[in-house]
Amino acid sequence: MRKRVQAELQKHLDRPIVLEKPKDKNFGHYATPIAFAMAKELRKSPMLIADELAKSFASSPIFEKVEPVKGYVNFKLSESFLDEYATWALKNEERFGADEQGERILLEFVSANPTGPLHIGHARGAVIGEALARIGRHLGNEILKEYYINDAGNQIYLLGLSIYLAAREHLGLPVEWPDEYYRGEYIKDLAKEAIEHFGGQRFEDEALIDELSTWGKDRMMDLIRSNLADVGIEFDNFVSEKSLYARWDEVLNILREKGAVYEKEGKVWLRSTEYGDEKDRVVVREDGRPTYLAGDIIYHYDKFQRGYERYINIWGADHHGYMARVKAAVKFLGYDPDKLEIILAQMVSLLKGGEPYKMSKRAGNFILMSEVVEEIGADALKFMFLSKKSDTHLEFDVDMLKREDSSNPVYYINYAHARVHSLLAKAGAKPQDYFDESLTGLVEDAKDLLFNALLLPEIIEDAFAKRELQRVTDYLKALAAEFHSFYNKHKVLGTENERKYIKLFLVVALSIRVGLGLLGVEAKKRM
Repeated sequence: MRKRVQAELQKHLDRPIVLEKPKDKNFGHYATPIAFAMAKELRKSPMLIADELAKSFASSPIFEKVEPVKGYVNFKLSESFLDEYATWALKNEERFGADEQGERILLEFVSANPTGPLHIGHARGAVIGEALARIGRHLGNEILKEYYINDAGNQIYLLGLSIYLAAREHLGLPVEWPDEYYRGEYIKDLAKEAIEHFGGQRFEDEALIDELSTWGKDRMMDLIRSNLADVGIEFDNFVSEKSLYARWDEVLNILREKGAVYEKEGKVWLRSTEYGDEKDRVVVREDGRPTYLAGDIIYHYDKFQRGYERYINIWGADHHGYMARVKAAVKFLGYDPDKLEIILAQMVSLLKGGEPYKMSKRAGNFILMSEVVEEIGADALKFMFLSKKSDTHLEFDVDMLKREDSSNPVYYINYAHARVHSLLAKAGAKPQDYFDESLTGLVEDAKDLLFNALLLPEIIEDAFAKRELQRVTDYLKALAAEFHSFYNKHKVLGTENERKYIKLFLVVALSIRVGLGLLGVEAKKRM
């Protein structure tokens, strides 16, 4: 609707139009402060300009009322326009809120170290990334979903060592556990599987550790893919950190040519302080081994060479310190760091019956994503993880998501969708039987419900542009609450407004269904 209104206004004004929502709905559906922007140019007061603009817009058939108020121009949409848009939306569900133009975006998310199962912290970034991709694609963006596999470095060796030692322990061979190793039942399970795969005799030779590291990493990636598939997340591309190190000499030479690195204390340092970092960072250790940051630099060099218009990384909040150093490297490599956008996903705290959710014995001091999905379902997990801004801490009680009342937002929204379909069944009709029914002559709260039900396209547009996906969950909760209130207040079947109300409800159900679908959640027809 907003785009349609903006297009209508631009017929009269050859300039971009900003539309706002009046806080008081009595002022109308939209308002524009354009008169203030024109005042200096026209050398007139905003009030006078707003008055003139209101008169010029008043003849448009999409407006019922156009009114100047203290320099603003307020617009109330006509019933015929809302009805026409509702009919189009019902007949074009796949195009409702969709666009055809956008950016080419490389979206990297999850990228958890393949040394263990996905825990609940990884899950939040996974859910945010998938929803961002779904909404972005719906809005016309070409988005590649990518997983960066950290398969180089000490953590992969430690995985192999942990499996090796656990297998020796299982075989009754002598074991000396180091200070640092991976714990949890999953390591014991991998050890048993490794014994079957490699044979028990191989575990008498430490040379097996390197082989176990690669084998264990591959098994963990299989598990990670399975965990993600269980919540409907699949990636378009996987990039191996280990494979990228073949380009490290090339990248390091570029950094040297740009004067981006220097040697000190036997190490090679990146001059990241030149671009906002708090201190310079080591990229090559004294023994010649590249650091973790070096891998990130090669990866981002590889990304930017692929020629996307925007690069979005979703990282855990503990990676906050990496933002400046990676952007500095991008700048030194000759690319625009403003094209790199980093979204931080804060940690999640889970409760069960008001008490901290117990840690998983299988993972070793972590809450596994798979265990939470098994308890509350993938849809509830996704909705809750999207219910707050990604950079804010999230806490919720899993028991709340088992309740069948308004305290459970997933249930409450689905109940609204199911109520509409229940009403259809009682009426003995199909949705398309109502698409061409006129929605003029509605009572005031029905008009309000219709307008709000048609807001989904601009909600998802704003949510994607601002990377604030909780705007969609907030909208769906508010729409469901408004629907339930209206439904409980007005009798539908057997009244003179039956057909109008059912069409109105179908529009509500459409926005719920499309909105939930863009979050990766399937709307229920029965509860």
